[in-house]
Amino acid sequence: MALEIKNLSKTYNKEKKALSDISLTIGKGMFGLLGQNGAGKSTLMRTIATLQNPDSGGIFLDGINVLKEPEEMRKILGYLPQDFGVYENVTAFEMLHHIAKMKGVANKLQRNETIEELLHRVNLHDVKDRKLSHYSGGMRQRFGIAQALLGDPKIIIVDEPTAGLDPMERNRFYNLLSDIGENTIVILSTHIVEDVSTLCNDMAIIGHGKVLKAGKPNEIEQELSGKLWTKKLEKAELKKVQEKHQVISTYYEAGKPVLTVLAEQQPDPSFSSKRPTLEDAYFNLMFQQNIK
Repeated sequence: MALEIKNLSKTYNKEKKALSDISLTIGKGMFGLLGQNGAGKSTLMRTIATLQNPDSGGIFLDGINVLKEPEEMRKILGYLPQDFGVYENVTAFEMLHHIAKMKGVANKLQRNETIEELLHRVNLHDVKDRKLSHYSGGMRQRFGIAQALLGDPKIIIVDEPTAGLDPMERNRFYNLLSDIGENTIVILSTHIVEDVSTLCNDMAIIGHGKVLKAGKPNEIEQELSGKLWTKKLEKAELKKVQEKHQVISTYYEAGKPVLTVLAEQQPDPSFSSKRPTLEDAYFNLMFQQNIK
């Protein structure tokens, strides 16, 4: 089973190109779509989820022409958008029953069994009778995954699922998504590099509506092997070094800037070699985009 995205393009207001000739092949497991806010991730997710049409291109899944047969796609799709609303004054159990009915789970006994299992799976069973208005941000995200899993979907889309979660909730969410991704296509759209490096076996980085790089995270990292150098310096030196070298990222340690520089050779003996990370590869691609 694989999702085929072919030459997808979308322009808003005849000017803003949200997607520009996007082509990707996504198989079973966790696939990370990494990019800055405004890169086109949510537009692509909504298009795959059949919530909007592109200007051109196609999407195909196991013989389904997604754009021409949206109802067939919706039967096998689970979707957790970036912002999803809930009825505040109903419980999680009641809301899942309502959603299960809409997804075609007609038998009440089957609905009960499915919902009970899902609530255990997302660690919400103990609070299933609490109103959704009393759920924390992390609990709402786990509820969102539960509703996306109703109907045993073949493909699940989660758009910016960990934004705003504290580290403990994020870790719980990682474990849940990792478990789901074993037998399903799961597309994780995020601007958080750690989400992708922790969870995904395959990924794409997009910027300005284009695929900048696609592949396995470790392979993308290794493209910078032997080309990264790091140095801690005084604040007064920062501007001079930035003007002289290709600085792809800066962070502060004990009040002093630490730079990562891209260069074919060691800039000078004060720089140390750095093992590349996915964050470095991402920052480098963003740097390249910004100087064009």
